[in-house]
Amino acid sequence: MRILSWPAAVVLAAGMVVASQPAHAAGPAVRITKIYYNSPGSPDHGANSSLNGEYVQIRNTTRKAVSLKGWTVRDRTRRADHIYTFGTFTLRAGKTVTLRTGKGRDTATTRYWNRSGNTYAYIWNQTSDTGYLRDASGKLVDSCSYNSSRAAYKIC
Repeated sequence: MRILSWPAAVVLAAGMVVASQPAHAAGPAVRITKIYYNSPGSPDHGANSSLNGEYVQIRNTTRKAVSLKGWTVRDRTRRADHIYTFGTFTLRAGKTVTLRTGKGRDTATTRYWNRSGNTYAYIWNQTSDTGYLRDASGKLVDSCSYNSSRAAYKIC
């Protein structure tokens, strides 16, 4: 005769198995999804094409549009010129906006930091850094860190 432990006997007697899953915290409604920190060809003294190869992507995971007016993106440094502030901009439901470091014409899916000039124009360090997304009141909404020179980007 086989002897079952108490929990197994209860499960067999009940005739069903109930598996409980650990609770997971819901992610932020608007979040950083990718940082491409090692643009192709860099360092190249800040050519616009290389600066625009460096970017951060932000996704609205909700079913409602979210105004990003006054929201900021920044890296780990405390330098004021490493802060991007969204002007009047609405991120549509389920959509992603790409914030590129260099210059360009803003669209509904791509915004530009408008940095230029030299190697100091890059925002994201090539080996380790953290991107922070804050709402208009300054509250931290999301962050994404990386610590690798083996890859050119981080999926957050």
